[in-house]
Amino acid sequence: MRHRAACLALALALAAPTPGPAQAAAPPHAWLFGTWTGGLFPVPSNISAQACLAQPTVIFTRDVVMRATLTDVTYIERVIATARTASGRTEFRFAPVAAPPTAANPLLGLQAPPLAVGFGCGDRDGLVVQRRTNNEITFPGCKDFPNPLVRCPSG
Repeated sequence: MRHRAACLALALALAAPTPGPAQAAAPPHAWLFGTWTGGLFPVPSNISAQACLAQPTVIFTRDVVMRATLTDVTYIERVIATARTASGRTEFRFAPVAAPPTAANPLLGLQAPPLAVGFGCGDRDGLVVQRRTNNEITFPGCKDFPNPLVRCPSG
């Protein structure tokens, strides 16, 4: 029985794909990974890690950028199609959204306006992130984020 388990483990290890050089490298936007606050409002100078992590404004991951809005409790998720970083700027192109989702509005049975799927930058499927420092960024030209964002402290 032990021999079968060892053989199975060896077969699985040999069958698993090994990452190539391109797969092992970090994506160009890896410096943004994590949670950021501000953008919608000025960030207090003494924000604690607990307060920041309780309600981040934007979350960057390898495949998705999530943003908060003032009018909804859930984050809007945008799937990253491409990311390119050069000279302190990262440019994202997001996978297109078929139709902007609408929020439920039971008041008088009226149709609610579509949710904001972009960042208020003119192009709802694009976002430019400008690095001010390692812990401060802006979204230039994005009316939904008029203020800088700061990285949430880790603890």
